Amino acid sequence: MRRIILLILLFLALPLAVSANTIDASNQGGTLTGSASGLSLSGSTLSAFGVIHASNLGSVSFTTGALTSGSLTGGNMTFAGGGSFTITGNGVNGVPNGVIFSGTFSGPVTVIENLGPTNGTFSYTITGSLSGTLYTGFKTQATTSQTTVFTVRGPLNNGGSTKVASGDTVIVTPVPEPGTMLLLGTGLAAIAGTVRRKLGR
Repeated sequence: MRRIILLILLFLALPLAVSANTIDASNQGGTLTGSASGLSLSGSTLSAFGVIHASNLGSVSFTTGALTSGSLTGGNMTFAGGGSFTITGNGVNGVPNGVIFSGTFSGPVTVIENLGPTNGTFSYTITGSLSGTLYTGFKTQATTSQTTVFTVRGPLNNGGSTKVASGDTVIVTPVPEPGTMLLLGTGLAAIAGTVRRKLGR
């Protein structure tokens, strides 16, 4: 009977083996530059990583693929994936020293124009999905959202630039790969077979 209870507990633990955690990384400031070749963010400061917060924990930078739709003169835009996305820590307050996350945009990067509180001012929200490698060596997925400060319309026209107010990147920590789950399933099946044989005696 105890073996049956153990088997039930193992099956109940299976969903825990495939759960995922997230790490939140925030950034402040920096310059967003745009052209038909793509967007780039430089000079942005990492201000939070998980539960660690400080004025300067490192840096965040990215590039995207080329403009695929919309206009740099204003309105919504879409850029191709690819490019690069890097979060670098400086070792302060326990943040890793060196590259924390390195990846690329795994799909389109969208730029949504928002009308500001007064006529003639606009902000832009940039969002995209990422795939890459965490500092632990695990392959991860992430999403990022960056918001510009209020500016004139079409700040990216002809290689123009604007300041970034803040950004947030959510990194999803890895789940076991299919091979790991197959091994776990095989082990559970073996335990079930053993229990069945013993109960059959």
